Amino acid sequence: MGRTPPRPAPESARASRRKFLKTLGAGTAALAVLDILETLTPPATAAAATAPKPPPPSPVGLPDLAPQDVLVRMRADLERALRKPAHQRRWVMVIDLRKCVGCYACTIACVAENKLPPGVVYRPVVEEEIGTYPNVTRRFIPLPCMQCDNPPCVPVCPVGATFKRADGVVAINYDQCIGCRYCIVACPYNHRQFDAGEHYTDGTPDISAVERLPAFEYGQPRTRERDASPVGNARKCHFCLHRLEAGLLPACVTTCIGRATYFGDVSDPESLVSELVAKPNVMRLKEELGTQPRVYYLV
Repeated sequence: MGRTPPRPAPESARASRRKFLKTLGAGTAALAVLDILETLTPPATAAAATAPKPPPPSPVGLPDLAPQDVLVRMRADLERALRKPAHQRRWVMVIDLRKCVGCYACTIACVAENKLPPGVVYRPVVEEEIGTYPNVTRRFIPLPCMQCDNPPCVPVCPVGATFKRADGVVAINYDQCIGCRYCIVACPYNHRQFDAGEHYTDGTPDISAVERLPAFEYGQPRTRERDASPVGNARKCHFCLHRLEAGLLPACVTTCIGRATYFGDVSDPESLVSELVAKPNVMRLKEELGTQPRVYYLV
């Protein structure tokens, strides 16, 4: 077997050895031997010395361990659901109360997305104190519309303005609503509100330009003006239908900093929400009323 040639030494190390040999008086013979050794392999260039080392190869056969953001998966679930007919979709929302930190990002995102006026909030967050002193903590409970399969708000509407769509979302026809507020009283979750026509800039010389921007609820651009819908109508969360039909997740889902809100088609067995609603720690609010809400909570 041949002898392995020595590795090239850095310039500083070679200079130190030369100085050391001269100091000892080794003379010309030792320097000549050192020159021969250094010529066996070329010196490393500066670029090679500073070049980053390639990462070690991953073990063969092991899966990618990098976690996938749930938003990426839910977006894929949404695109797959939109390829089906509307009556084959079953939109649901799952909220993990263990992850909700009460930041109200979802509430503000909903207000901004739907240009909501004062007194109208589609996604309030209720604070609850749990435990016994001194082991007491707070729990935050977001309350969107439950999109009930058996909604009490639908049969009480005298003009049929509130109805349930083929995909299960409870919607309001603003042009048909007469503002009787029967649906507001009938909702056991106290979710519906009434648009009284107020503006955040009331009492100032003019309404702000932001409040004059149209909202796109139900895919229809509407500017809030006096005596024109949705002013004088009941209003509620609709899972951001205008975003869903454009292939986007609801605003509250994408802005949740703790990734505590999930959305998708529960009729799709491969969807994330299908996995979550099958967990043993899932619950729904006021199930005893028989409303069959489509909003689930993980506790």
